[in-house]
Amino acid sequence: MSIVTRSNVFDPFPLDLWADPFEVFRSIVPAASGNNETAAFANARVNWKETPEAHVFKADLPGVKKEEVKVEVEDGNVLVVSGERSREKEDKNDKWHRVERSSGKFVRRFRLPENAKVEQVKAGLENGVLTITVPKVEAKTPEVKAIEISG
Repeated sequence: MSIVTRSNVFDPFPLDLWADPFEVFRSIVPAASGNNETAAFANARVNWKETPEAHVFKADLPGVKKEEVKVEVEDGNVLVVSGERSREKEDKNDKWHRVERSSGKFVRRFRLPENAKVEQVKAGLENGVLTITVPKVEAKTPEVKAIEISG
């Protein structure tokens, strides 16, 4: 297995400066190569932040329609985001130089904390970004009762 490939020995720039540094591992780990349907697992990138009012998830899903995405709550506290990114139609006359955009099924699961109001989850897809908002249960402030000291 060779990491560096040259098309021309006289090429002053033999390496592709924008090449994927993990390309060598894609032959070892087929799921990362984009050749099977599980390849998109790693490509559903998600940010999760907590605000005083809610847990907010943002997932990058470029080219995915809202009809192709499911947002569910399993087992009472597991948020599941799943769907399928369709493969581009190929013409037999097309000559591909690089294929990096994955297609296929994706799924991400997140165990929600106990303060999540799972019955009030909201989701929206805009400009390729899925935003899921899970409101939080208001934290009860402990009631403080002053005790008079005798003596």
